[in-house]
Amino acid sequence: MLIMGIEKNISKIVSEFSFFESWEEKYEYLIELGKSTPPLNKELKNDLNIVRGCQAQVWLICEIKNGKLFLQGDSDAIITRGLVGLLICIFNNCTIEEVARSNNFFLEKIGLSKHLSITRSNGINEMIKKIRLYCSNYE
Repeated sequence: MLIMGIEKNISKIVSEFSFFESWEEKYEYLIELGKSTPPLNKELKNDLNIVRGCQAQVWLICEIKNGKLFLQGDSDAIITRGLVGLLICIFNNCTIEEVARSNNFFLEKIGLSKHLSITRSNGINEMIKKIRLYCSNYE
């Protein structure tokens, strides 16, 4: 199955989020995801890597190696950095085809679509758009 890797990543994230009962715990988990995401070197925090349309500053670096996407990212805001970490968990090491055929339904599955502010929702959608655009330009 073509989307198997990304589906596995999404299932893992959905399972991890379902472990928490309150949204405070889920936000704490997002913060932990952000803390566990390696920070970008200063020189990579440039205009080429910035994601436009986010309230916080967000940098995403997309690379294709052997037909698979590898992401690095960072943000100057703690929850947004967690969202970057979440996207890295979902899309990292997936094929370009998997990324192209994926949808944002995982945001609903883990409840983020209902619990993020409008500005954070816009931000994560812009991050996903940048990832997909990079992959579509690579094909």
